[in-house]
Amino acid sequence: MCGIIGYVGPSSNPAEILMSGLSTLEYRGYDSAGIAVANSSLDVEKREGELEMLEQSVATSQFSGNVGIGHTRWSTHGPPSDRNAHPHTDTDESVAVVHNGIIENYQELRDELHAEGVIFSSDTDSEVVPHLVAKHLKEGDDPETAFQRAVDRLEGSYALACVVEGEDAIFAAREDSPLVLGIGEEGYYLASDVPAFLEYTRDVVYLDDGEFVTLREDGYTVSKDGHPVEKEIKTVNWSAEQTGKSGYDHFMLKEIHEQPASLRQCLSGRIDELAGHIVVEELDELEAPRRVHFVACGTSYHASLYAAALLRDAGVPATATLASEFATADPPLPNGTLVVGITQSGETADTMSALRDANSRGAETLALTNVVGSTAARECDHVLYIRAGPEIGVAATKTFSSQLIGANLLVEKLLGKTTTSRELIESLRDLPSNVQAILDDSNAEEIVDEYLDSTAYFFIGRGLHFPVALEGALKFKEITYEHAEGFAAGELKHGPLALVTANTPVFAVVTGNDENARKTIGNVKEVEARGAPVIVVTDGQSDAERYADAVLKIPETHERVAPLLANIQLQLVAYHMANRLGRSIDKPRNLAKSVTVE
Repeated sequence: MCGIIGYVGPSSNPAEILMSGLSTLEYRGYDSAGIAVANSSLDVEKREGELEMLEQSVATSQFSGNVGIGHTRWSTHGPPSDRNAHPHTDTDESVAVVHNGIIENYQELRDELHAEGVIFSSDTDSEVVPHLVAKHLKEGDDPETAFQRAVDRLEGSYALACVVEGEDAIFAAREDSPLVLGIGEEGYYLASDVPAFLEYTRDVVYLDDGEFVTLREDGYTVSKDGHPVEKEIKTVNWSAEQTGKSGYDHFMLKEIHEQPASLRQCLSGRIDELAGHIVVEELDELEAPRRVHFVACGTSYHASLYAAALLRDAGVPATATLASEFATADPPLPNGTLVVGITQSGETADTMSALRDANSRGAETLALTNVVGSTAARECDHVLYIRAGPEIGVAATKTFSSQLIGANLLVEKLLGKTTTSRELIESLRDLPSNVQAILDDSNAEEIVDEYLDSTAYFFIGRGLHFPVALEGALKFKEITYEHAEGFAAGELKHGPLALVTANTPVFAVVTGNDENARKTIGNVKEVEARGAPVIVVTDGQSDAERYADAVLKIPETHERVAPLLANIQLQLVAYHMANRLGRSIDKPRNLAKSVTVE
């Protein structure tokens, strides 16, 4: 849940490259940061707080060498502080290590090292690693062997990078935490995520679990279980410009406005309008399952609820489970079950754990993900990419929209349909322009001004709109820090109505004019009768507007596409409310973009 950057090459100022990488990785969430540069000596600077604090220290420090590592930390063991920040060093400060993940047997290792006279200077689990490396160096091992022997002692999840005084090399390893190499003309790079070095190269090598890598100025080697591993070099299709703000005040706002383009990309080549069917060539080898089980976390879980509902409506047994609950719930996976992991990054620890558990029980697995070459994409039997492009803001926006479209593509494939309804095909074709119309005409910014001082905010919907209500509330609470809850509209009268007052605005999603719409309007009347202000998100087909204090309009479309359009309005509500309140929108407190620990 933090960021790693490493560099080895001819540059005489590796600190500048490391700081640039850390700046790019700020979106992952962090509470401290640091760098280490190795040459004949080891120079380390690390600070609690925003990256500006580290930049001030680095600006007044002298770094010599052409090898370095950097890190942004999100606290798991020990509070944010200078001493708990990475990189961590051994007692003699000749070994420096950065670490993502959790070392589960750290206390055992810490006790063992303490008994041998080692004095620890932090509260972290990570600090055991440099002390273990130093121990093996003193026993006569060369640095590469010492690092590998130290890693062999670890249990848990990790992406590790290590530099040693007097060595022009970076030693690294991964297990259940992402790590990628960048192959550049002016050196080699190591990072937890591609954007960290994207301004220098787009050629990458993705490391797999159990692999070690050694980077030197003249090349790199990858090994596993003591044997060399040949790795394919891939070229990512993102540019450095795509990961910038492009003039927007926040990444989140930029990414909300990128949705017409990201949805076009998701749909490109996948709709044959003349033949009237969906084309998903990458899933041609996937046979129709008897049942489908979705696993996901957070926003992706809401996409899973939507996808499972689509399949059930079509007569296919389907369920969605929070990935963090999957292992303990141990749901049965009869023959013919397809387990689908929805994960934006393809690295989400809980989702990967659930997918691996499903694989171990013989189930077929599929990843619906955004990141090419991610762990989920490599380990699952099948993969469907949502093609949303890089998403930097912690609060997911365009990836959720593309997940919903990816779910529609997947469902059509799983149903084995030779044709898709003309109405759905046309609605998917028109989707990017309909999203653009909302972005151009939304009155969300004006509406939020009326409700800045409310005590809580409720979001309700039925059917396919229920996951959107949950997502609307999640997005709102993530970046506004205000209390927000999402409910199935029919559940209000079973308890939540006790919380409804004149100071609790209710956002109701009502589209179409079917039974779901009519019943949701009934729920709107219930809260209206209790004095709560009501804001409806509607396409105008029902009479929901007459019971509303404010209206957020969306174009008429297919019932499967309407939830996505409604969600665009709710994203704008969350963004403008957070902006009015002066919140840290791209880096909300306590949250990280990629959750790589369970």
